[in-house]
Amino acid sequence: MGKKAKGSRKGKKAWRANISSADIEDFYEKSTKDALSGGSLSSAPSDSLFFVDKSTDLLVKRKIEKHREKVLRCDSVLQKNPFVQAVPSSTLKKPKRKQMGVSKTSDATQVGTKDDSAMVDIWDDKGEDNRKSKKKLKHSVIPAVEVEHPGCSFNPSEESHKDVLAHAVAEEMQKVYQNELGPKPVPLTVPGKVIDEEEMYFIDADNASDDDDDEMNVENENEDTAQEKRSSKIKRVTRVELNKRARRKEKMKKEAEARKMEGVSKEIDSIPDILQEIAKEDEEKQKKHLRRVVAKQERLKSCPPRLGKYKFEPAPVQVLLSEEITGSLRKLKACCTLAKDRYKSLEKRGLIIPTVKSSRK
Repeated sequence: MGKKAKGSRKGKKAWRANISSADIEDFYEKSTKDALSGGSLSSAPSDSLFFVDKSTDLLVKRKIEKHREKVLRCDSVLQKNPFVQAVPSSTLKKPKRKQMGVSKTSDATQVGTKDDSAMVDIWDDKGEDNRKSKKKLKHSVIPAVEVEHPGCSFNPSEESHKDVLAHAVAEEMQKVYQNELGPKPVPLTVPGKVIDEEEMYFIDADNASDDDDDEMNVENENEDTAQEKRSSKIKRVTRVELNKRARRKEKMKKEAEARKMEGVSKEIDSIPDILQEIAKEDEEKQKKHLRRVVAKQERLKSCPPRLGKYKFEPAPVQVLLSEEITGSLRKLKACCTLAKDRYKSLEKRGLIIPTVKSSRK
């Protein structure tokens, strides 16, 4: 067949007749396919067609976030080191009481694997007592406020006042006797007399004569020892003498062994007596220990333990003389202040180290 003849294009009718409808047919076919497949892709939103894969991308962090991720030196020291094991004696035991009212939110956040290198909340102990146990101060046996003897009152009875006066006098006399009868200190300088030149000459002569006598005695002794050595060298020891010496040594050795065996047999026979002596010694030691404990307790009631360089010196008894008793508070003579009394009480209870009153102003 030959080619199709082209139509004329001179008029409008010719133009309309020769227009192709292939585009329209393609559009309808495409729309039907899209309707059968679920809709056209051009009308679908871009979120349903595309997504951004951020799994392998690096996050763009701000400067503040980078600064927050840095671990300080003080925080890194507090982190647990997995390679270092804790000392068994340093681990604190859990208390018997369990802390009540623990928030559920904190439990929910802490579920999962815990990393040793991560930061740990030091306040979230969950019943474990991580605080260091404070040392409890020993309470003093001496009361904080001591009531003085009734004889120290401004208007005491006659008997109680005499008792306190006798006690104060005894303390003062004890100090006097200690100073008089105690060991005297070593003097720094020794008193002496001035020696004249003539006396010095006689003293030197006496010393020279004594030295000459000593030299003569030493020479005589040396001569005697030399003669003894010569006589021992000249004297010869015979075979009979050697046999006598050997027999004497054997006899002495046997006697020593016999004495030793006799002593052992006596010790074996005296075992019950030894056991009784040991029991008595143990009983005496126990009694001595009890006496020491009681004496220490009694000592602590009167004075504190030694804390510093100086010992505690109790304050003198504040008692009025018989002439000073007036029976009225208005005529009472001023005595020690309250501050001094409280300071001495603190020293006596061992709360302050005793000191010595300085002479400087």
